[in-house]
This record gives sequence, structure tokens and C-alpha cells, in this order.
Amino acid sequence: MIDRYALPEIREVFTERRRLELWLRIELLVVEALHAAGVVPDADFQRIAEAATDVDPARARQIEEESGHDVIAFLRSVTERLGPEGRWLHFGLTSSDLLDTASAVQLRDGANVVLGELERLIGVVRGLALEHRTTPMVGRTHGIHAEPITFGFKLAGWYAELLRDRDRVARAAEEAAVGKISGAVGSHANVSAEVESFVCRSLGLRPDSASTQVVSRDRHAELLCAIAILGGTLERMALEVRHLQRTEVAEAFEPFGAGQQGSSAMPHKRNPVLSERVTGMARLLRADALVALENMALWHERDISHSSAERFILERSLGVAAYATRLFGDLLDGLEVDRDRMATNLELLHGLVYSEAVLLALVAKGADRQQAYRLVQEAARRASEGSRSFGDELRADGGVAEWLSGEEIAGAMDLRHHLSGIAATYRAVGLDDG
Repeated sequence: MIDRYALPEIREVFTERRRLELWLRIELLVVEALHAAGVVPDADFQRIAEAATDVDPARARQIEEESGHDVIAFLRSVTERLGPEGRWLHFGLTSSDLLDTASAVQLRDGANVVLGELERLIGVVRGLALEHRTTPMVGRTHGIHAEPITFGFKLAGWYAELLRDRDRVARAAEEAAVGKISGAVGSHANVSAEVESFVCRSLGLRPDSASTQVVSRDRHAELLCAIAILGGTLERMALEVRHLQRTEVAEAFEPFGAGQQGSSAMPHKRNPVLSERVTGMARLLRADALVALENMALWHERDISHSSAERFILERSLGVAAYATRLFGDLLDGLEVDRDRMATNLELLHGLVYSEAVLLALVAKGADRQQAYRLVQEAARRASEGSRSFGDELRADGGVAEWLSGEEIAGAMDLRHHLSGIAATYRAVGLDDG
């Protein structure tokens, strides 16, 4: 993660020191389990527990420059401070026992940061949905005015999707919280399943039920795909804000600080830069999910084609997701909603948004649907091209008047009718406040 987009909480999860500390803890837990099993003598166990209490990242880096192997460098940096008892470190283990088990802890902790930000965003969206439950606006399909909705109805859909994202990420994080202490090729030949169970349990992980020399990468792919889907949700919402802030629409606006400047050239500009940033972040999340899917196919019981890629994508995906979720939460928390402009835009077409209700009223009175469609469509065309409203055109149309009275036309064009069904959505997503 670059500093511009790095949350301190995520950065802390993936620091070099944190990684080495996890490796050391895993090694010490293995020694503890081997001591309990009678393999490691009491004196050696006591000496290791007293002397191997911290890591030295600088020394490990120095040794790695010579050895070209990060785990060997770590082990040497620890055992050079021990005596003969140091031989019990890494006893029966392979590098992936450290790498994958520590990575599982980091994925779990990083996912918890994402979930925390997601919970906050869900709360912000819920509050807005309740606040704007009855704020009328035009619904759009293909970017074109369609039928009336409320702004809260739009937000209720976001709320439901975010709940699904939360559940998806939580499930995937649980699947990724899996360690392995099973040795080379994963056969437990030189380290028992009991040791593995003890170590994983102590770290708050589950043992992989059937690892090879590595934990199967479908677990990592599932988590990054869930995060990419969250990114898709964030982008969908951000795209909506970008549209609503357009000059021609002007219904909702990102927060804009008193000293903020929108353009280096044009002082009047107030651009939706936060929403656009979220859009860009979503692209990164999808790209990283693809890499995670590519990492699933490894040779035989292990190769390391996944290793270099994961050094980028695991921290980056969790970091980008946490940052983008927090950013969009901040955006919505300061969202400026122009109710008057929403009402104005709703009437922009002088009633054409009620065309379906008029069509259905004609059909309900006995008119042939195709004939009724043509009558309403022609009235809509005249209203669009002339000076009279859609309602006036309908009342002046002899074909429509054969079926509907002026009162019935007014009833079909009643905003309350179009908004009355929104309560069902609020109930369905758990937003009904009674």
C-alpha cells in the first residue's frame, strides 16, 4: 500500500515486524507442543522460552541478503542468540508452515478491519435511508426518467446489498482463517496433527483439513473475490453519486471543504473526486481477485508461483477495501441532498413519468393493451413537443377520454400511488421503523 491510501490499522497487520513476530510465535508454539509430548527436554524448552522473546528485523534482512531465503534468514537471526537448544526451532516444519499460518492470521485480522469499516458504512446508509424514506425523486433507467421513487428507496437497495457484502466477506474470512503445521508435502510425517491442532487453536485458527505443503489457494481466492464484489457495490454507489452531482442533475453532492479546490484551472469546479477515487479502487480489487484465482493452480504438492504475487495482492486488497469503504462512509456521512432539485427534476417532463399508470388504468377499464399503449404514447409525444402537460394532453385526447374521466387520469398521476409500495421494500430489508 502507498501512504496516500494506507489505513494505519491495515498497515500494522502487514508490517515486517508483525510477520516475523507471528513466525516466532508459531515456532514457539510448536516447541511448546513438542515439549508437552516429551520430545523437547525441560531445560531446552525453558532456555528457548527465556531467550527467544523478540525478533530482529534488521538482522533478518541482513542474513537474507546472503542466504536469499526469508525463512532461513529469520531462523538464523533467532537461533544465533541461542545455544544447542536452538536445534528445536523448526523441528519437523517447512517454510510454508510459517508462511501460510502467519498469513491466515493476517488475512483474518485484515478482514476484520474491512468488516469494521463496512459496519460503519452500513450504519450511515441505514440512517440516510430512514431520513429520506419519503423524499421523492425520479427513478431512472438507461439514464432516462422512468417513474417516481424516493431517495430512501434507492438507499434501501444499497443497504440490502451492503448486508450481503458483509456476510460474504465474513464467510470468506472464516474460510481463509486456516493454518497448517503439517511439514513438507503436508503429510504430517515429521510433525503430528496434534501439534498442528494445538498451534492453530492457540492462534485462533482452524487446521486445514487436507493441506499439501501449502494451504489450498481457493481459500484466498474466495476472500479476494468477496472483497472484489464489495468493491463492485462501492463502485455502483459511487457511480450513482457521480451522476447525481452532474450539473444537469444536481440532486446530491459530495462534501466539499471550505478550503477545497476542485480544479487547478477553473475555480468554479466542484468535482466528484471521492466517488471517482472509489471507482478506481474497485478496479484494483477486481484485478487482485483475478490474480488470486490464478494462484490456485500450483504444481503437485507445492510451487511458489503464487508467493511473489501474494506479497502484493493480499495486503493491497484488504488495504484498498478498508480505505475505499471508509472513504465512501465519510462521503455519505457528509452527503448534501437537494430535495428541491429532486422535486424539480421529477416534474421536468410535466407528468410523463406517470405514463405506465395511465396505460394500466386504460387496460383496467377494458381497453386493448396495444391500442391503449399507442394512445398514451401519442399523448406523451405531443406533450414532449408542445406546450401542454401530459395530463392536459390526455384529457384532450378523445380516445383516452372514451375510457377515463379527468378524475381517473388525475388518480393515475397521483404521486402517492407510486410511492405507496415502497414500504414493502423497507420491511423486506429490515428498515421498517414502525
